[in-house]
Parts: sequence; C-alpha cells; structure tokens
Amino acid sequence: MPKSIRGAGSSRSNRPENTMARKTNRTIFRSSGHPSDRWLKLSVFALIGTGLLMIASAGVSYGNVRFGDPYYFFKEQLLGLGVGIVLLFVAERIPYQVWRRFVVPFFALALILLVLVFIPGVGTTVYGAARWVDLGWFSFQPSEIMKIAIIFYLAAWLSRRGAQTARDFYEGFVPFLVVLSIVGFLIIKQPDTGTLGLIFCIALTVFFASGASLRHIAGLIALAFAALFVLIRIAPYRMQRFLVFLNPEHDPLGAGYQMTQAFLAIGTGGLFGVGLGHSRQKFNYLPEPVTDSIFAVLAEETGLLGASFVIALFLFFLWRGIRVAIGAPDAFGRLLAVGIVAWVICQAFINIAAITGLIPLTGITLPFISFGGTSLAVLMGAVGVLLNVSRHSTLKG
Repeated sequence: MPKSIRGAGSSRSNRPENTMARKTNRTIFRSSGHPSDRWLKLSVFALIGTGLLMIASAGVSYGNVRFGDPYYFFKEQLLGLGVGIVLLFVAERIPYQVWRRFVVPFFALALILLVLVFIPGVGTTVYGAARWVDLGWFSFQPSEIMKIAIIFYLAAWLSRRGAQTARDFYEGFVPFLVVLSIVGFLIIKQPDTGTLGLIFCIALTVFFASGASLRHIAGLIALAFAALFVLIRIAPYRMQRFLVFLNPEHDPLGAGYQMTQAFLAIGTGGLFGVGLGHSRQKFNYLPEPVTDSIFAVLAEETGLLGASFVIALFLFFLWRGIRVAIGAPDAFGRLLAVGIVAWVICQAFINIAAITGLIPLTGITLPFISFGGTSLAVLMGAVGVLLNVSRHSTLKG
C-alpha cells in the first residue's frame, strides 16, 4: 500500500496493476469498491454552483452587448454543465484502469486536434490567437482536451516503467522532455503562453510524483524560466504584460487596463461586497468579466468573505484529492489523481494570482467557475475519473 504520493514503485510492485487491468475487462460500468468521495464531489458542485451564480450576474451586460441576450452565457454554461454531468456520471462508474488501454490513441488524437487549429476553415482565430476548432454546430479548444490527455499518457507511461526509470536521465528525463516539447511547440504556436505554463505545471507535478530525480525537476524548472525569458523578449505583447505586472500604472488605459479595473473591482468589494448582481465593473468596464476576470467580479459582489470561501473550496478539493492519491491502490491511479488535482489547483492559482497582481495576466480561466462549456465538461469528466479512483481507496473516511 502506498504511504505517500511520490514514487511509482518498481516493476514488481506494478504486478497487481496488471491483474487489476485484466479484471476491468469484465467490470466496465459495474460499480466496484466502496462509494466515491462524496466530500470531493460536494466541493466540485459547490464551485460549479458559485460559477453559475457569478456567470448569471457578470454576463448580463456583456451578453446583451455581444449577443443581444443578457443570459446568453448562463444558458450556454448550462449546456456545458449538462454534458459535464453525463461525463462525470459515466467516468465515475468506469474502472479507471480501463483508460490505460486508450492513452496512446487519446494522446495522439489530442495532438492532431492541436494541429487542426492552424488549418484554414477548421481552426478559428480569436483575438489574434488560433486556439479554436470550429465544426459549424460546435466549437471547442483542443488545449482543454490536451490537459487531460497528457495526464493519462504520463500516468500510464510512468506507472508502467516505475520510479527507477523515472529517475534515469535517458529513459525518464529525456522522453519526458521530448513529450513536453512537442506539446509545448504546438501550444506556443497558437500562441497560448498561459496554457503552456499550466500544462507544464501539471506534467511536472506528475513527473515529480512518479519518483523523478529532484535534480532533473530543478533542471526542468530552470529550462522553463529560460524559455519564458526568451518568449517575453521576442514578443512585444508579452513584454508589455510583464511591464504592466511590475507597474500596473505603466499603461492604465492600454495594456494595464484589465489589471487596473480588476484592482478597482476587488477594492470596491471590501469585506462583505456590494451584493450579488450589484457589480459596477461588469458593465463594460472590466474586460472578460465571465472568463479571465470573473474572480474580480466575485470579489466585488461578495467581498473578501466570498472570495475567501471560493479559495477555501479549492483548498478543500486539494485536501480530498491528495487523500485520493495517497489511498490509490496502484501507481496508475495515484498518478491520475495527482495529475487531475494538479490541473484544478494550478489553474485556480494562476487565475487568482493573475487577477490579484501576483503574476502577469495569462488569460487562464477559473476552473468550474468561469464561463466555458468545453472546459467545464472536460473538467467534470476528469473529476469523474478521480472519483472512480476514490472508490478503490485504501483509506477510510
């Protein structure tokens, strides 16, 4: 039984995984083990409920201006939620070991989808970035699919090879760097620096949890900072964002406008907020009020108490997720849990840190709360997988 998150185990310790994988051939959709973690599920739906309230409030003016419907974003989010509930329900009941068989084709499909954004007629450019695939009746961001795909791929590969391989330079570090470089190249070509940083955080956390060498982890972090420095130097808009981060008053009506308005919204909220639905900044002052900046609207309407409540929900999710990872019966389940929890927590941290001025603005949304049907549906499917891992937990409570 694993006593910590870190360390994927040896090839001998992975034998039970193979036995369990064979058993899943006969148990697809059959509930097994004990009930899933109800507290984890409760925290997720509490975040989703908060998100629906904030989208209904923050999207009124924005939806009316863009689409002539004040509740456009709310209704679209309900559609994403409907799909997400189905995905969560199904994934929660499929033994997580089943997914091991599909990790390679799933990862390959995610890579193909990332390429499709550059094909005219298929990919759609929004705000100068090619991040969407438009199928006519449906559009989505392939990078959302890649987030879960790389978790599955790394969890399967690293758990199969074991901690000894993960620590090896040529068999662990180099292949990991190659995979990350391929994904990173396709994402930075869009360009989407924020998503690249998020995927790097997710992948690095899974790699660390697999038992990788701390020296290799430090090397990857150093490479990431070097790459970030180059990306900032070669792109004027990234340099502008960095300068605004250092001094929001550098260009308050230009590059610093969003951060300035976000600070104003958060400051206006005070301790108790101005009341649900009474935000002023959402009325075409604060850019992207239902996506990147929704936490600022939340802080304005519910104050420090409401913002702290949301942060507490994410911390509660982190605690329950760590318990699932520690209690997972095998390395594959443990690394899946680590990756999914890292995804949610890293994304939440990046969004909140950016909108409060701790890091430069990234364009990363707040998980479960910001508008985005694809993001919500995929996240809920991932939570379903996490809940299935919790069904097999060796921990009680």
